[in-house]
Amino acid sequence: MLSGKELHAIKTLKEICEKEDGFDLKLNFDMLENRTEGLKEDFFHYEEERLVGFLGSYRFGSKVELCGMVHPNYRRKGIFTKLLQSALEEMNKQTVETILLNAPTGSTSAKGFLKSIPCEFSFAEYQMKWLETSLTENPTVIIRPARSKEDIEAVIQLEVLGFGLPEEDVRMMNQMIKETHNDRTFLIEVDGDIAGKIRVSESDGEAWIYGFAVYPELRGRGIGRNALSNVVKMEHEKGFSVFLEVEAKNKRALQLYESCGFQSYHSQDYYTYHRE
Repeated sequence: MLSGKELHAIKTLKEICEKEDGFDLKLNFDMLENRTEGLKEDFFHYEEERLVGFLGSYRFGSKVELCGMVHPNYRRKGIFTKLLQSALEEMNKQTVETILLNAPTGSTSAKGFLKSIPCEFSFAEYQMKWLETSLTENPTVIIRPARSKEDIEAVIQLEVLGFGLPEEDVRMMNQMIKETHNDRTFLIEVDGDIAGKIRVSESDGEAWIYGFAVYPELRGRGIGRNALSNVVKMEHEKGFSVFLEVEAKNKRALQLYESCGFQSYHSQDYYTYHRE
């Protein structure tokens, strides 16, 4: 578990880097605040008791994402290289199949560093924010919390079918979310039958939507649009700003989100690291 002092130091460094560079860093504070006891997932570099370098690892099944930063005044001194090497050594001790390095699309310094290590571009991801607009309503499409074992099994199968993930990874991720997150998972129902699922995370005045999936055979019927509208309305009425993420290559999802009032404001690039 990270201490309050460590979390504060990470947030302070993040603010300094973002102000200097003009883009957002994806450090997943909901995961940082709920670290697994005894597992080394975060890597720090201090200068005169001041945090000037940080790298966090975020596990999703057999895949791990790495994202970090170095204080503007301490760059080009090999700090990030040392942090990455420590993280990779730790990954070698774990059952990790895929390592993804995350960098803001607009970061020239990150792109320069990535050219120096064995990795290749994998995909881009947009961060999108909902701008208040009218939304569709359909009383036959409802959302309800996933509670029973049967509900959780439906969630797992929707993850497998919707995102093409191995079932073992999906079960591992759902267990991790259950143990370390305050996220809420909802099932989408049409006329009493399960049609999809969606997950919501609330923190610091923001609601983030994740894991949105509808059974493949039910797509194209407006179910996703109405379910998303229900969630956005629910969070907006509670006073939250609403956000989500989508892969740039997922044109169908991107068009759906844009039609519901979401606009892209930032993007992140992911690179697959090739281990020797």
